[in-house]
Amino acid sequence: MIDRILSAYVKKLATWFPVVSITGPRQSGKSTLIQNVFSDYEYINLERPDVRANALNDPVSFIENRSDRLIIDEAQYAPDLFSMIQTESDRRGTTGQYILSGSQNFLMLKNVRQSLAGRAGIARLLPLSYTEAQGSAQKPSVDEFMLRGGYPRPYDVGIDLDAYFDAYISSYIERDVKDYLDVRNVDDFRRFLRLCALNAGNLTNYTNIANDLGVSFRTVKSWLSILESSYILFSLPPYFKSAGKRVVKTPKLYFYDTGLLCNLLGIHSLEQLLGHDMFGAVFENLIVAETAKHYYNEGKKPELYFYRDSDKQEVDLIDMYESAAPKLLEIKSSRTYHDRQGRTLAKLGGLLGVPRERCAVIYRGSGPMQLEQYAVINATEYLEFDCPDGTLPGTRAEVGPAAL
Repeated sequence: MIDRILSAYVKKLATWFPVVSITGPRQSGKSTLIQNVFSDYEYINLERPDVRANALNDPVSFIENRSDRLIIDEAQYAPDLFSMIQTESDRRGTTGQYILSGSQNFLMLKNVRQSLAGRAGIARLLPLSYTEAQGSAQKPSVDEFMLRGGYPRPYDVGIDLDAYFDAYISSYIERDVKDYLDVRNVDDFRRFLRLCALNAGNLTNYTNIANDLGVSFRTVKSWLSILESSYILFSLPPYFKSAGKRVVKTPKLYFYDTGLLCNLLGIHSLEQLLGHDMFGAVFENLIVAETAKHYYNEGKKPELYFYRDSDKQEVDLIDMYESAAPKLLEIKSSRTYHDRQGRTLAKLGGLLGVPRERCAVIYRGSGPMQLEQYAVINATEYLEFDCPDGTLPGTRAEVGPAAL
C-alpha cells in the first residue's frame, strides 16, 4: 500500500460535504484509496453486472436499503442513483454520507453537477507522483520514474511495462472511447494517441493532426476533449500580461503520465529514453505534469501557463497559483548547467515583473545554486515539493531564508 497524498484532502471533504466524488484516470488507485480512507463504510461496485442491474431497476430501494455511510464505485453506470443520493442526503442533513468514484469522468462530473451541485466535494486522483513513488519498494530515480510513470499496478506486481500499457490503451479504447465518440476505426485512434505523444511539449496544431490522420478538425478537437476529461492529457495555456502584447495564443499539449507517453513514443528502456530525440520533451512533460499533480493532490486547482512571444522569447512554465508571487521555470534535461540556459528567464523575469527569487532553471544536474538573477534547482529537489511557505522547493536551506 503506497500512501496517497490526496487522502488528507479527501478526509476533509467528507467533513465538509454530504457527498464526496473522486475522479481520475482508470487504474490510478481510486478504489484502493477510498476503501482505505473509508474502511468502515459499506462498499459496492457497479462494475458487477448484478449490482448494476439492481441499481438501474430500482434506484429508490437500492439507496434506501443501504448503509448511511456508503461507497459507490463506478457510480456513473447508474445515473438515476444521483437523484436518489441528493434526496436522501438532504433528508439526513449530515456530512460524509456518500463516497462516489468513477473512471468515466465526463459522465461522473455531468451527473454530479446536474444532481449534486453544492452537495458534493470533488477530488481528482492522478497516477502516483514522484514523491508518492518513493514510498514504493522500487524508489525510482527521476529518470526511472519518467520511464515507469505513476500508474500503481506496475509498482504493485512488477508487471512488464509494455504489457501493462498495451493492455491499458486497449482497455481505454474499448471501454471508454468507442462508447462516447464516433471512432469507426480503432487504428485511427491509436495513431491519434501516438501523434499526441509526438506533439508533447509542443503547440497544439489541430489542423496538422487532422491532416496526418485524414479526419476532420472537429474530430480531432472532440477526441482531444475526451482525452482531457479522462485525465490522459491536458493543455497548458499561454500566459500574457497585456492583451496588447504580441504573444502566442495556442496551448501546449502534455500527458499526465510520462510512462504512458514513453510507451506511445516506442521507448522501452532507460537507455533508449536517455538517447531519444524526445528526451527533452519527456523531461519537460514530467516537470509540468508533476507540478499540476502537486496542486491536485492538495485539493487545489493549478494555475499553470507557458510564455512565448512573437520574438521567440519563451519560458516553459509559469506557476500562477499564488498570483501575487508567480514563479518562472525554465526546464532543461541536461546534467550540466550553462549560463545560456537562463538568459531568457532572467530577461522575462524583468519583463513580467517576477523577482529573481521566483525564477529558476530546473535541470538534472546537482544543485541548488542561487545566481544573481535566478536559481538553478536539481529536478529531484524540485519534485519533493516540501514547500509549505509557497517558496520554490529545494533551495531555502542551502541559500538562506531570504532566497527561494
